[in-house]
Amino acid sequence: MDRIDLTPAAAEVIDKLRQQHGPLMFHQSGGCCDGSSPMCYAVGDFIIGSSDVWLGQIYGCDFWMSGDQFEYWQHTHLTIDVTPGRGASFSLEIPMGVRFLIRSRLFEPEEMESLTPVHIGPLEEV
Repeated sequence: MDRIDLTPAAAEVIDKLRQQHGPLMFHQSGGCCDGSSPMCYAVGDFIIGSSDVWLGQIYGCDFWMSGDQFEYWQHTHLTIDVTPGRGASFSLEIPMGVRFLIRSRLFEPEEMESLTPVHIGPLEEV
């Protein structure tokens, strides 16, 4: 079972961003303000840390989360969505007048048994 998913509206925004910026990736840091929102970057514009957790891919984009944030979210299914409004971040969608956000729900017990494994640290180390 995948840990993350996205809405059709988020897929449309990703398509537009990919046309402008090429391959993309997401990171959710869990910091204050918009730091707890998923941030979209061109691949290579954000350096993955040794404690960041790879949750999988959404729509061809790697999705990472800080280790501390993952401790909090590990029992939830995350859906990436967009909402109108300008976030206070460096995420690529901000100039479009929208921002990505997370919608979540707890996994059911049977889902917990079949979750996609996570990876900690940069994927080059796999």
